[in-house]
Amino acid sequence: MAIDVKAIEEHVRGLLIALGDDPDREGLKETPERVARMYAEVFEGMNYSNHEIAQMFDKTFEDDLTFSKENSDFVIVRDINVFSYCEHHMALMYDMKVTVAYVPKGKVIGLSKIARIADMAAKRLQLQERIGTDIAEIMQEVTGSEDVAVLIEGCHNCMTARGIKKTDAKTYTSTLRGRFQTDMMLQMRLSM
Repeated sequence: MAIDVKAIEEHVRGLLIALGDDPDREGLKETPERVARMYAEVFEGMNYSNHEIAQMFDKTFEDDLTFSKENSDFVIVRDINVFSYCEHHMALMYDMKVTVAYVPKGKVIGLSKIARIADMAAKRLQLQERIGTDIAEIMQEVTGSEDVAVLIEGCHNCMTARGIKKTDAKTYTSTLRGRFQTDMMLQMRLSM
């Protein structure tokens, strides 16, 4: 499904009127177009399914690394900064840091692709919990490994800038698949 930029422009114009402002005044004349372009960028991930994102970033390298059930070796990329928007308030979830780990199964993924997957999965209206699930699902498809973990730390404007206004509140989510669910050694090393 493609993002309808023209419809967004029309709705933003209507929103400005509903707020009691004049969309034709100097400072707002181009606001509907700017907002529509911004939405097309920040919600880009809504154009693609998880499977399509996996296909976009399916750059792996065959390798005979000795990652096996007998050891606790895995690849981890920490502090991937992403931004997303809460589906309940359309408010920015900001200062989100994603950690992705996986146990390679005969191939490894390019490290930049892990960050690109996290970024694209975040560019949707959604919940933080779903971002982790989506990243894990995409990583499993691309790497062929069932053993994937995704940890996310995030601040939510819907909690910090409005309502309860708790500016230091952070939300932590973890999505564990395969051996990360049952192997205590993997779990301990993941949190180091």
